Amino acid sequence: MIKAYKLFTGDDGHSHFEEGTVAENLIHHVEGIRFKETPADFSYDWHNAPTKQYVLTLTGTLEFETRLGEKFILRPGEVLIALDVTGSAHRWKMLGNDPWKRVYVSIKDEADLNFIPNSKDQLNP
Repeated sequence: MIKAYKLFTGDDGHSHFEEGTVAENLIHHVEGIRFKETPADFSYDWHNAPTKQYVLTLTGTLEFETRLGEKFILRPGEVLIALDVTGSAHRWKMLGNDPWKRVYVSIKDEADLNFIPNSKDQLNP
């Protein structure tokens, strides 16, 4: 199973995240694809996602944080589903010595979103 984090704007207007996975072998219609590399020791202050998108991490480890102090660590091979195009935003900082090499895939239709949230039993054994 491929680990994923869904970053979204809640009803309270703040960015939140949910941990889960993405389903394998599903074909999704997308709008576009973009590649980016950021050097190690970089951070990006408060911002919203520019568009609804999957972010596929190839290398690099990052800590993401919401304004409410919620945090998660994104590692190589994991998927970030960035949906918080409005609201109070998030920020991130690089951890370790590797650059962040990633692929952005713009989501065409959120109804076709590939995300399976972890069950409450998995979160609180």
